[in-house]
Amino acid sequence: MLTLEQVKTNEMVQAYMRLGNEYIGTIGAIEHNLSHAEYVSNLCYQILQQLGYSLREAELGAIAGYLHDIGNLVNRYGHGMSGALLAFDTLMEMGMEPEEVAAVMGAIGNHEEHAGGNSINVIGAALILADKSDVHRSRVRKQEISSFTPRDRVNYAVSDTSLSIDVENKLISLEIEIDTEVCSVMEYFEIFLTKMLMCRRAAQYLGCEFALLVNNNRLL
Repeated sequence: MLTLEQVKTNEMVQAYMRLGNEYIGTIGAIEHNLSHAEYVSNLCYQILQQLGYSLREAELGAIAGYLHDIGNLVNRYGHGMSGALLAFDTLMEMGMEPEEVAAVMGAIGNHEEHAGGNSINVIGAALILADKSDVHRSRVRKQEISSFTPRDRVNYAVSDTSLSIDVENKLISLEIEIDTEVCSVMEYFEIFLTKMLMCRRAAQYLGCEFALLVNNNRLL
């Protein structure tokens, strides 16, 4: 069975991910670097493991989480679908079983809210939750606040974020701390509403309720 460590050390994967992040940096997009890939990969694994899925499903989630932004090599827009195709070629070449490739492809191809992504399997649901929870000022590349897009401003306002799972009560909670001098709580909610609704549906797919708390105020 193909492992996460084998995927991480693959030369094509390393090159595609590094260059993809560099390419979208030229348009000022937030960081989609190895730190983000590692964060999402680890959190995908934790979500699936804590909810009682098999270790193999958790590892497939970790692989999907690590590769989910590989499509930035092609274009920032539609990177989920182009990333799914890049993952297909790479994972097949590395010898992954076809059904596992299909599961990872489906997850990667459905993680974008602007592309109509949906939770089509447990791996994809975990990926959505893990990816959308990585909001933090450290991901903003731009130096001048005057040049920030709304998404930049929201990310820059976030000083702390954590995703927790209450297995007993079947509750997945995303807790975020923001600097309200940079972005108001309601502005965060307005700008990221689509992402948060996507998270709620992902949690429901996993048999859980979703809670969003911003500065200790529950918004969902």
